[in-house]
Amino acid sequence: MTNLFTCLLAVALLALASSLASAHDPSSLQDFCVAVNNSNSAVFVNGKFCKDPKLTTADDFFLPGLDVPRSTSNQVGSNVTLINVDIFPGLNTLGIALARVDYAPYGLNPPHIHPRATEIQTVIEGTLLVGFVTSNPDNRFITKVLNKGDVFVFPMGLIHFQFNIGETNALAFSSLSSQNPGVITIANATFGSNPPINLDVLAKAFQLDKSVVNYLQQKF
Repeated sequence: MTNLFTCLLAVALLALASSLASAHDPSSLQDFCVAVNNSNSAVFVNGKFCKDPKLTTADDFFLPGLDVPRSTSNQVGSNVTLINVDIFPGLNTLGIALARVDYAPYGLNPPHIHPRATEIQTVIEGTLLVGFVTSNPDNRFITKVLNKGDVFVFPMGLIHFQFNIGETNALAFSSLSSQNPGVITIANATFGSNPPINLDVLAKAFQLDKSVVNYLQQKF
């Protein structure tokens, strides 16, 4: 009887420890969500309100049109078509998103991060030079040339890019581990913030002359 009691106590304590170890706040699905006491002032929630499951149809889980090429006539020569929960409500609570990425010859999806998602990309057509940089203090640059059918993973929150090194158009599809992964393009966020970041801060951070920083801020 004593051995049985000891065994049951050990199992109970293990279950309690496991429960405590796995307990955590839900992941953020937006940049921030400031708490308010007055519900009349509440605008956003961490995610979306849910449709009554009894009222759902197949169309709630269907989205056409990703077979259509997108225009890459822009400064960087790429176009990202992100399918997140705002575009595809059926993704709500499922923790996934999808992106079609079109690249012109020598087109670039410039260095950026996804603050809330890991990305796994599959090359459908073309040849891409891809890479990401690890966190401080190592800042290792991990890079690879991808061809049709190749797959590459970009860990959550790390700076990464894709560059079409071929002379023909390229196409890739990416899956992301959040219904709202977010994206921060490094150059745009740094030099194109609104309002602008102080010139002295950027000049010192990048070891650049203020005139260069001012030019970059005007450009972005």
